[in-house]
Amino acid sequence: MSLNKNMNKVVITPENKCSFCSGTKCCVYVTQEMETPRSMDDFDHMLWQLAHKDMQAYKDEDGWFLIANNKCQFLKADGGCNIYETRPQICRDYSNDYCEYDEPAEIHFEFYFKTYQELDEYCRKRFKKWDQRFDQE
Repeated sequence: MSLNKNMNKVVITPENKCSFCSGTKCCVYVTQEMETPRSMDDFDHMLWQLAHKDMQAYKDEDGWFLIANNKCQFLKADGGCNIYETRPQICRDYSNDYCEYDEPAEIHFEFYFKTYQELDEYCRKRFKKWDQRFDQE
């Protein structure tokens, strides 16, 4: 860790940044892109997905995504990786030059559903006949 001698402050660099985060930002979830939901059936399906433990959904400028909040099994307590030398390519492609330690990703989300209830509330506002969707079968 380097110190700025003039100000006695720690200088955070990409090389040491993960040690400040300690595995609380990245490597604790997986995102999966999904098709843009449009119909009541699409949103009902997403509601089913969010009914499962530790699932969320969001929309940003790149589209719609599911979040599975499940920590990587190889994440060390200090934020490092136990399989660094043999980690998957997607991990190798990731850069922490500017990451969620610097700015939370959710500030760029157009929609963010952290719970089943939040999505259900949104659906009730979006679709006037949300509660009648079962009657259409």
